[in-house]
Amino acid sequence: MSEQASGPVVLRDVRIFDGLSDRLRSGHVVTEATKIRTVGDGEPPAPAGPATVIDGRGMTLIPGLSDAHVHLILAGATQSELLLGGAGLGQLKGAAEARAMLMRGFTTVRDMAGDTGDLKRMIDAGALPGPRIYPSQAGLSQTAGHGDFGMVYDVPTALGGTATRVERLGLMRVADGTAQVLAGVREQLRKGASQIKMMAGGGVASAYDHLDVLQYTAEELRAGVRAAADWGTYVAVHVYTGDGIRRAVEAGVHVIEHGHLAEEDDVRFMADHGVVLCLQPFAESDHHYPDPASAEKNRRVCEGVDRVFGWALEHGLRIAFGTDLMLDPAGSAKQSEMLVRMARLAGGPLAALRIATFGNAALFRRAGARDPYQIPTPADVAAYGDKPHLAHLGVIAEGAWADLLLVDGDPTADLGLLADPAANLKVIIKDGRVHKNTLT
Repeated sequence: MSEQASGPVVLRDVRIFDGLSDRLRSGHVVTEATKIRTVGDGEPPAPAGPATVIDGRGMTLIPGLSDAHVHLILAGATQSELLLGGAGLGQLKGAAEARAMLMRGFTTVRDMAGDTGDLKRMIDAGALPGPRIYPSQAGLSQTAGHGDFGMVYDVPTALGGTATRVERLGLMRVADGTAQVLAGVREQLRKGASQIKMMAGGGVASAYDHLDVLQYTAEELRAGVRAAADWGTYVAVHVYTGDGIRRAVEAGVHVIEHGHLAEEDDVRFMADHGVVLCLQPFAESDHHYPDPASAEKNRRVCEGVDRVFGWALEHGLRIAFGTDLMLDPAGSAKQSEMLVRMARLAGGPLAALRIATFGNAALFRRAGARDPYQIPTPADVAAYGDKPHLAHLGVIAEGAWADLLLVDGDPTADLGLLADPAANLKVIIKDGRVHKNTLT
């Protein structure tokens, strides 16, 4: 069934995974407009007026999935398309990828570098199908850092050169020194960023930086953190190594993206400081790099996956699930495959599903006053933090956003069901709107 206009939806005879519990609850869920109105046992009451009634036939109803590290523009297009195509090509490709993510069951994403402001507004207005977007806008990088994709012969912008194509597309912003970092952060906030992304260490895809390179001085990182905090939100950093992690955490960074080359002491350090590790369950085959140097960096990063996941669980470090797929539109469906890998790494399918629903939502709420989908007041969030009764995403609860998936089978026992969303996601509801229904 194709997408339909929003209206009351009654889901009867479903087994409910609410995002938190370790047991499924049999009953019904009723949505009204964009929210969940009722979560009840047994049969639902007869609708008072016109409504979409879906017989769940004992299938499992779960919250919409989330991905805490995506690049909608970069995932939807190849490198040559972005560098050689027209200005609007990346946006159109991003819109197509947003719809594809929604149809894989991902109803909320955190975009970690890309000009997604207009796309987000169109999706939120209901004009385009796609997930909720927590945008970072352009990622901030120093010259020769992970976000510097200029040519080696280009004059850096800090020395009077012009912005690169990647900067003009709004994917990255090269900013050196505290004054430029402050301006760069404020620029992204002006464009609607809900959190800020900075590069604190070397990367795989970037040409000039080795993985061990430290990027941004402590002073530059503190400037970015201060500018974000002035707007009520936080900074997340790209970094793999322990030295980079420690510098960033000491500067006040809330979230570490990647961290695959951390040692056990570094993982314990993150846990002690209450930061979140957004850790991607990479396999070497997820990305293909023709450059041998990048291929070797990719191999080293992937070697750290099992080790760092194990230490994170042992030391109680908060883990978020993200995929970080890019520049290979044909491979973007690996998003579902990467989620399934979490069952092995995170302590089983139930634990993995919690991370991809309520766990990620707890990270999203760190945007505080800049949370574009906040239901509680900022004062509530400050007082109660991650307590379940304040949850508005990643849960099935009365008053939460109506983002729901009906799965043919029990993903809390077999997460592999989500590897084939076309076959096993029978109903997809986001914001109270039915985007897929094969049970009518």
